[in-house]
Amino acid sequence: MRNSLAVSFHRIRMPALGRLTRFMVAFLTMVSIVVQPVAAQSILRDAETEALFTDMVAPLVAVSELDADEVEVVLINDNQVNAFVAGGQRIYFFAGLIETADSANEVQGVMAHELGHITGGHIIRFDEGMKTATGITILSLILGAAAIAAGAGDAGMGILAAGQQAAMGKFLAFSRVQERSADSAGARYLSEAGITGKGSIDFFKKLQNYEFRLGIPQEDSYGRTHPLSGERVSLLRDVYQSDPAWDKPSDPDIEARFQRVKAKLLGFTADPVVTLREYPESDQSVPGRYARAYAWHKSAYPDRALYEVNNLLKSAPNDPYFLELHGQILLESGKPDEALKSLRRAVELTNNQPLIASLFGHALIATEDAQYFDEATQVLKAAVNKDNRNPFAWYQLGVVYSQQGDMPRAQLATAESSLLSQNYAGAIRSSQIAMAGIAENTPDWIRAQDISFIAKAEFERDSKRR
Repeated sequence: MRNSLAVSFHRIRMPALGRLTRFMVAFLTMVSIVVQPVAAQSILRDAETEALFTDMVAPLVAVSELDADEVEVVLINDNQVNAFVAGGQRIYFFAGLIETADSANEVQGVMAHELGHITGGHIIRFDEGMKTATGITILSLILGAAAIAAGAGDAGMGILAAGQQAAMGKFLAFSRVQERSADSAGARYLSEAGITGKGSIDFFKKLQNYEFRLGIPQEDSYGRTHPLSGERVSLLRDVYQSDPAWDKPSDPDIEARFQRVKAKLLGFTADPVVTLREYPESDQSVPGRYARAYAWHKSAYPDRALYEVNNLLKSAPNDPYFLELHGQILLESGKPDEALKSLRRAVELTNNQPLIASLFGHALIATEDAQYFDEATQVLKAAVNKDNRNPFAWYQLGVVYSQQGDMPRAQLATAESSLLSQNYAGAIRSSQIAMAGIAENTPDWIRAQDISFIAKAEFERDSKRR
C-alpha cells in the first residue's frame, strides 16, 4: 500500500453503461496500481546519495518526533516524477524526481510531505478508504444483479454504473483528504526545522507545468487522487510566505552535495549522449566532471572516465566518493590490483561504509591473489554486519568462502544473496546445502534454517499468485 505525490494521475472517466466485469476490472485495476508492491521496482543504492538523503531528512525527522533510526529514504531507478511511503517509515523517491528538482530544498519539501503521510498514519488508514469503496461496489453489485435478474436490465446496469462511480469517488476523495493533510504537516515540519518553503512552492509549480502538458483539466480535482498542483500552491504560498524561514537561504553544503548527486545519477541512469549534452566538455564544474566520468565509464571509455576523475581528485584528493569511483572504473576495466589503493582509502575515510567496503572486497577477490582473501573475508563480513540488505556483498562473501574451501558458508552467503534478490528457489537450495555441512543448532545452521523457512513461504505465496 502506498501514498504518493505524483503528476501522472489522469482524470478518471467512468462509462455510463457496460458489463459487470468491466466495472469490477476497472475498480480492481485502480486498486492494483495503488498497492503495487515496491519489490517490483529496481532499487538504486549509492553511499554518497544515501548519506545526502540522511542529512537532508534529519532536521525534518527531528521536528516530526519520529525515530531517526527508523526513517529511511530509498531511491528507485525509474524516471517518473514520484515519491511515496510504503510500510514502516520508509520514503521512496523515483530517480525522475531527483533529476527534475533544481535544488535540494525542492526535494526537502517533498520529504516533509511524505513524512506527513507517515505521521498521519495514512499507510494504515489506506484500508479505511478501500473498505468504504469496496463496500459501495459490492452493494451496487448486489442491487444491480437483483434488478437484472428481475428483468430490468437497463436499470440494473445503471445501478452498477452509479455504484462503481460512487466507489471511485469515495476512494479518490479519501486520498485527496490525506494529501491535503500531508501538505499541511509538511509545511509545519519545514517551518519548525527552519527550512524555507520556497523549494516546495517551486516544485509544485513544476508539477503544475506537467499537468498543463498532459492536458489535465484545472477546474477542479474531482476524479483525481491528489489536489491540483495549482490549488496546493494557492493554499501553501500564504503559509510559507508568512513563515520566518521564508527568506532563509538553503544550506549551501547540502545544495552543493545535491548537485553532485544529481549529476552522478544522470550519468549512471541516462543514455551517455543525454548526459554529455546536459554536461558538455565546456562545463568544468565538479558536477559536470562527475556526470561525464559516469557517462564515459558507461560508454566503455575508461581512459576518458579516469581523466575526469583524476581532475576531481586533484582538487579533492581525500574525497571518498571520488576515490570510490576511481577504484570502480579501474576494477571494472580489468585492473583490480590498481583499484585497491583508492578503494582501501575510501573505506578508511568513510569508516567502513558497507557499500564501498563491498566494492573493495570485490576488488580484493578479483585480483585472484590468495594473499588478499583473508582481508576480503574480514571486509565483507564487516560490510554485511553493518548492512545485511546488500545482496552483492553477500554474493561476494560467498565467492571468497568458496575460494577458501569453506563450501557450507559459501552456500549460506549465497542463500542470503538469493533471498534478498527474491530468487526463492535458489535460496531454498543453497540454505539446505548449507545446513547439511554446518554443525546442527549452531548460529549459522539456525540462520540457514530460517532462510529455508522464509524462502519456502515466499515461493509458495508466489506460486499461488500465478
